[in-house]
Amino acid sequence: MTQNAPDRRATLLVWSALGIVYVVWGSTYLGIAVAVESIPPMLSGAMRFVVAGLLLGGIVLARSGPQAFRMTRRQFLGAAGVGLLLLTLGNGMLAVAEQYISTGLAALLVASVPLWLVVFRFVVRDRPKTLTLAGVLVGLAGVAALSLTGAQGGSAAGIVVVLLASLSWAVGSFLSSRIAMPSNAFVASTVEMLAGGVGLALLGSGTGERLDLSAVTGRSWVALVYLVLVGSLVGFTAFSWLLGNAPISLVATYAYVNPVVAVVLGALVLSEQVTLQIVAGGLVILVGVALVISTERRGRRPGPGETSPGSDETSEEAPDEARNEKVPDEARSVVREGARAEG
Repeated sequence: MTQNAPDRRATLLVWSALGIVYVVWGSTYLGIAVAVESIPPMLSGAMRFVVAGLLLGGIVLARSGPQAFRMTRRQFLGAAGVGLLLLTLGNGMLAVAEQYISTGLAALLVASVPLWLVVFRFVVRDRPKTLTLAGVLVGLAGVAALSLTGAQGGSAAGIVVVLLASLSWAVGSFLSSRIAMPSNAFVASTVEMLAGGVGLALLGSGTGERLDLSAVTGRSWVALVYLVLVGSLVGFTAFSWLLGNAPISLVATYAYVNPVVAVVLGALVLSEQVTLQIVAGGLVILVGVALVISTERRGRRPGPGETSPGSDETSEEAPDEARNEKVPDEARSVVREGARAEG
């Protein structure tokens, strides 16, 4: 009974952190939509990621000192390049699209990212389990069903822009596991946010966006502050903790749950239409989540003399399934980088 108490506490912490990631990153679509009501989309993203990057960098500097930011030129350029793909192109195009389509539809289209990543994994012969692939396909079938309803009031151009954003996120996520990156995840995120934010500022200014402070509403400022403090910092902190304390396959389910959260919040806050098709599609997505969890969280226990890849990131207090799950470093990195795009 004494041994079970720490296990129960660890399980509670894992699901609490996962709940934060589910809700917080599901709500960022709503936050973006409210922010761009009176702030130009790319400039709003620039402010968000530059401020979040400076805050995160300051926290890392205070906790670990300047040595934490020691990196090679290749590592810096790698993180900066990933930041441009994930944040400048990926997040920037999402913010532009949310001026023309609903937040729920945007989130559902973004759920195509896992499909691209699975395709990329096949290309490099890192093949997922059959049921994992089935879970991905089932989840995306739910996304398709939801999109049929959501697209009725959406702009075709907005839908195309979101799909391009999704492709950019997938490319950035995939490349992040194949190029030199800072070893510290928080340092890498700091570089990505700053590079992505600067890229958004340059792109926004170059395309004619201008910030009129007198026209910005209090509602948009609140949304921007929420995106910086909660979406980028709280969400990413919870996610980073999960990487060391939960199975990577369980953490990755955020990609399927976030669209459901976004649809619900869009309906509650922005009065976006919810139909029986949306409910049915959401349930199908959750079935896909269940398939992924039930299949992938059964990690193979390392044999004698083996250590799990990425075990240096796992704390001694982590649940057994987190420590014993044998996951390729590439898969762990892809999930980490893809999640930064969400946050």
